[in-house]
Amino acid sequence: MDLVIKNLSKNYDENEVLKEFSYTFKEGSFTCIMGKSGVGKSTLLSVLLGLENATRVDGIEPASAKYSAVFQDDCLCENLTALLNVKMVTDTVGKYSTEDIVKYFKKIGIDATEKKTVAEYSGGMKRRVAILRALLADYDFLVMDEPLKGLDEETKHDVVQLIKELTKGKTVIMTTHDMEDVSDLGGEILELK
Repeated sequence: MDLVIKNLSKNYDENEVLKEFSYTFKEGSFTCIMGKSGVGKSTLLSVLLGLENATRVDGIEPASAKYSAVFQDDCLCENLTALLNVKMVTDTVGKYSTEDIVKYFKKIGIDATEKKTVAEYSGGMKRRVAILRALLADYDFLVMDEPLKGLDEETKHDVVQLIKELTKGKTVIMTTHDMEDVSDLGGEILELK
């Protein structure tokens, strides 16, 4: 299904961040939202996720869609292992076995059989856990806010390959400042001004 946004505006007091924004994210598309800081990229994602209300909007359809998200902050349960952080979202779906999840973690350089909590992980490792959790959740639309920020080149390559593998045929909306991310992921650019 397509995700259709009609005339969305968002103000913070006198500051209008988004003005009558309309766009259709086509089913199965990978869209990379780009633009200068402060143009409303993260705000748009927050409104889609229901974390913020639009100041005005004529419609966001479908209204009852399921979203999965990678936020700028990793938003992990720090006292749990990487495996349990992911199993929290996958167990309700029943689509992935523990072995599947461990295999996916291995592809991005994490041994998910370790009993370490994510509190003991580096920032880059936490980022990978957050990305895999979002990829394996049940969703209609995947929303990612600068997911590759802070990853070294080798790790970034592995994560990009996994994103491409697990989002085939899915509708993905991602913010980025990096043209290389767009090119690596084969995304279409949506420039916010």
